[in-house]
Amino acid sequence: MKENNRIIAICLISIIVITILAFIPSKKAIVFDPFEGKEKLAFIPIQGETGFKMKYTHSIHLSDVVESYKLTPDKQIQQYELMYKDFAIGMPANAEEGETFQQKDGNYYIKGMRRVFPYIILRIGQVRANHTVIYKQQEYPLSQFIKPGTPVRIEFRKLNFFQAWRGVNILESK
Repeated sequence: MKENNRIIAICLISIIVITILAFIPSKKAIVFDPFEGKEKLAFIPIQGETGFKMKYTHSIHLSDVVESYKLTPDKQIQQYELMYKDFAIGMPANAEEGETFQQKDGNYYIKGMRRVFPYIILRIGQVRANHTVIYKQQEYPLSQFIKPGTPVRIEFRKLNFFQAWRGVNILESK
């Protein structure tokens, strides 16, 4: 009888420990968290590389814009570069103080940017924006994971087992 109680106690303790561990955030990720509707959270697990790019088609001049970001030591998002093709409405004409402006191969670059955000709010384009995340030089159109028109909060954070299990791992979808 004592041996059975001991086995039951060990099993119960094991179940409790496993359950607790499943709720402790441990998986570092770039998270695309929809905050309207019933869309699933999408994420890119961070595997060494802490930078990513967002590419989209500008709504007025219909050319590509690429914004480059990286994780700061205090877990915020820093925009460090902007690339675009046209000087039209909505695009900067020059660099800010401390930044550099370059023209190369028909593209305009603003480099050395130090714009830091705790998160970025983005509405996934419905018509022509084709928002695409670029991670480790691979492109992943966000409309494949999140319904166009959905607003998302982009941030770096740790996910627990259940969040990762219920969400969509963008890297595993290709």
